Amino acid sequence: MVPNFFPAGYDNPVAYLSGFHAIEEQIKSGIPCGPLLMAKPGPRARELADLAAAHRIRVDRVGTADLDRLAPDHRGVVLETADSAGNGNTLEDFLAALGERRNVLVLILDEITDPHNYGAILRSCDQFAVDLVVSRRRRNAKNAPIISQTSAGASAWVRSTEEGNLVRAVELLKENNFWVYGADMDGQNACELDLQGRIALIMGGEAGLSRLLRERCDGIAAIPGQGRLDSLNVSVAAGILLYEISRQRIQGGRKKTGK
Repeated sequence: MVPNFFPAGYDNPVAYLSGFHAIEEQIKSGIPCGPLLMAKPGPRARELADLAAAHRIRVDRVGTADLDRLAPDHRGVVLETADSAGNGNTLEDFLAALGERRNVLVLILDEITDPHNYGAILRSCDQFAVDLVVSRRRRNAKNAPIISQTSAGASAWVRSTEEGNLVRAVELLKENNFWVYGADMDGQNACELDLQGRIALIMGGEAGLSRLLRERCDGIAAIPGQGRLDSLNVSVAAGILLYEISRQRIQGGRKKTGK
């Protein structure tokens, strides 16, 4: 029988990571996980076992059939973790720790349900120094192995939280001096917006921004294009907009007034 690290009553379903890189980054991140399950391990798997032991994560030997059942694409090793878009943070704690910090970037994901898109977005978040990713507790991507692999392990490092009410989360951010921008093709060219300071960017799913979230935005950011299609994949759009925010912060820009 394969053991379960998480206690009875734990409210996140369990997932099993099988990619070597995904397992390595998850262990290094310090996020609670384990045990590491091994069956006839090769050299790379043994390296992961040593890493797990160094981080005080239990390593269990199991049969190949057990790993076949949990993760058919395994290569002799599987890590048990939580199948959740959040990694133990809360928005309130995040805001309380900001102090007087001026430049802060929060990404809000509204019903991004495809784990491939979610993982690709997290990879961009890691690259462009997003401070926190906020997603819905329901109607968001679930599949930790795909998210971790698509993000190249970045999901273990990007700070994230799940909120039951994104409208309330936006209101809380605004109370803490954040400017909130939604992403939509009918908005203002993102290059013309001042995206410095405390910024929260909302990315919508297939249906776009929900009405209630759109009504709470201080502005709508668009990506100018010249193609025949009128929209970009959400992970591509997120990467472009996060780059623009990063560019402005590096190069400097106009100073906001009125808030």
